[in-house]
Amino acid sequence: MKIAILPGDGIGPEITKQAVDVLKALNLGAELLEAEIGGAGYDKFGDPLPDSTIDLAVKSDAILLGAVGDWKYDALPRDKRPERGLLRIRKELNLFANLRPAILYPELVGASSLKAEIVSNLDIMIVRELTGDIYFGQPRGIHVNEKGEREGINTMRYSESEIKRIAHVAFKIAMKRSKKLCSVDKANVLEATELWRQIMIDISKEYPEVELTHMYVDNAAMQLIKNPKQFDVLVTGNIFGDILSDEASMLTGSIGMLPSASLDSNNKGMYEPSHGSAPDIAGKNIANPLATILSLAMMFRYTFNDEKNANKIESAVKKALSRGFRTADIYSAGDKKVSCSEMGEAVIASLN
Repeated sequence: MKIAILPGDGIGPEITKQAVDVLKALNLGAELLEAEIGGAGYDKFGDPLPDSTIDLAVKSDAILLGAVGDWKYDALPRDKRPERGLLRIRKELNLFANLRPAILYPELVGASSLKAEIVSNLDIMIVRELTGDIYFGQPRGIHVNEKGEREGINTMRYSESEIKRIAHVAFKIAMKRSKKLCSVDKANVLEATELWRQIMIDISKEYPEVELTHMYVDNAAMQLIKNPKQFDVLVTGNIFGDILSDEASMLTGSIGMLPSASLDSNNKGMYEPSHGSAPDIAGKNIANPLATILSLAMMFRYTFNDEKNANKIESAVKKALSRGFRTADIYSAGDKKVSCSEMGEAVIASLN
């Protein structure tokens, strides 16, 4: 296994270190090579995605990423900002399928802002298309219009092939779960998602065992709070998936608990926590590393097809939580409040 480690910015180096320590504790002989991305890439090379980083990512079997971004880069030209490095690596590697599980561990029911009966036993998978939609559509930019006013333009667009490939990913995941798939769109207003719905219906004929339903994104946002357990697998476009998966993270008590996988057509993937770089707490050793560690488990499951080690990592996280260890974001009275590194150590101690 050749794994590229991209710590990135903010709390990225702290949380990736804990995941790397877990990986080393498994003693699998993985080759680990580190490179810069985001603000770290800009600081060293003047580019949020340096050529050396993309070269390493291409040659690696999988990528573990921390987080990108910091307020100090906000004044940079848009193409030099850390987030552009993240968008570019997804596009360069054709990582079109983003998997974001939202699972509420029994020990963290009290950490959710919703009533226990609403979120207990929650287990949702959000499948987000990652390389199309309004984030990449052209034309885009800021220009002066014919009235002499500044005008911002972004274009939402999806091709048939882009929708088909993410549809197949979602249906295959639904087949391995409860055979329920909800496609989220805004087909009553947006033609791009009207096409999305038409193609989802067409592809569903290839998966007759899967119950396909449709929901407008505004209603889906409401239903995630009102009755989240009605969902099993959701599939949606890039911008809707970005928003809904962050909303779903709060059902679990903290976005610090949500891992993610971004896969290409061969299941090569980049694995990262769903949260951001949190520059306000960077360097304080208080961040929650569990989403990054759980992203490592997803790496074993989806890229290396190693269910044994995926389960081993997830079980170790559950054991650490059952022993009462909590970082600040998921702490409640009576728990054992620990630092980022102490939580990593607790997971390693629970591996056996």
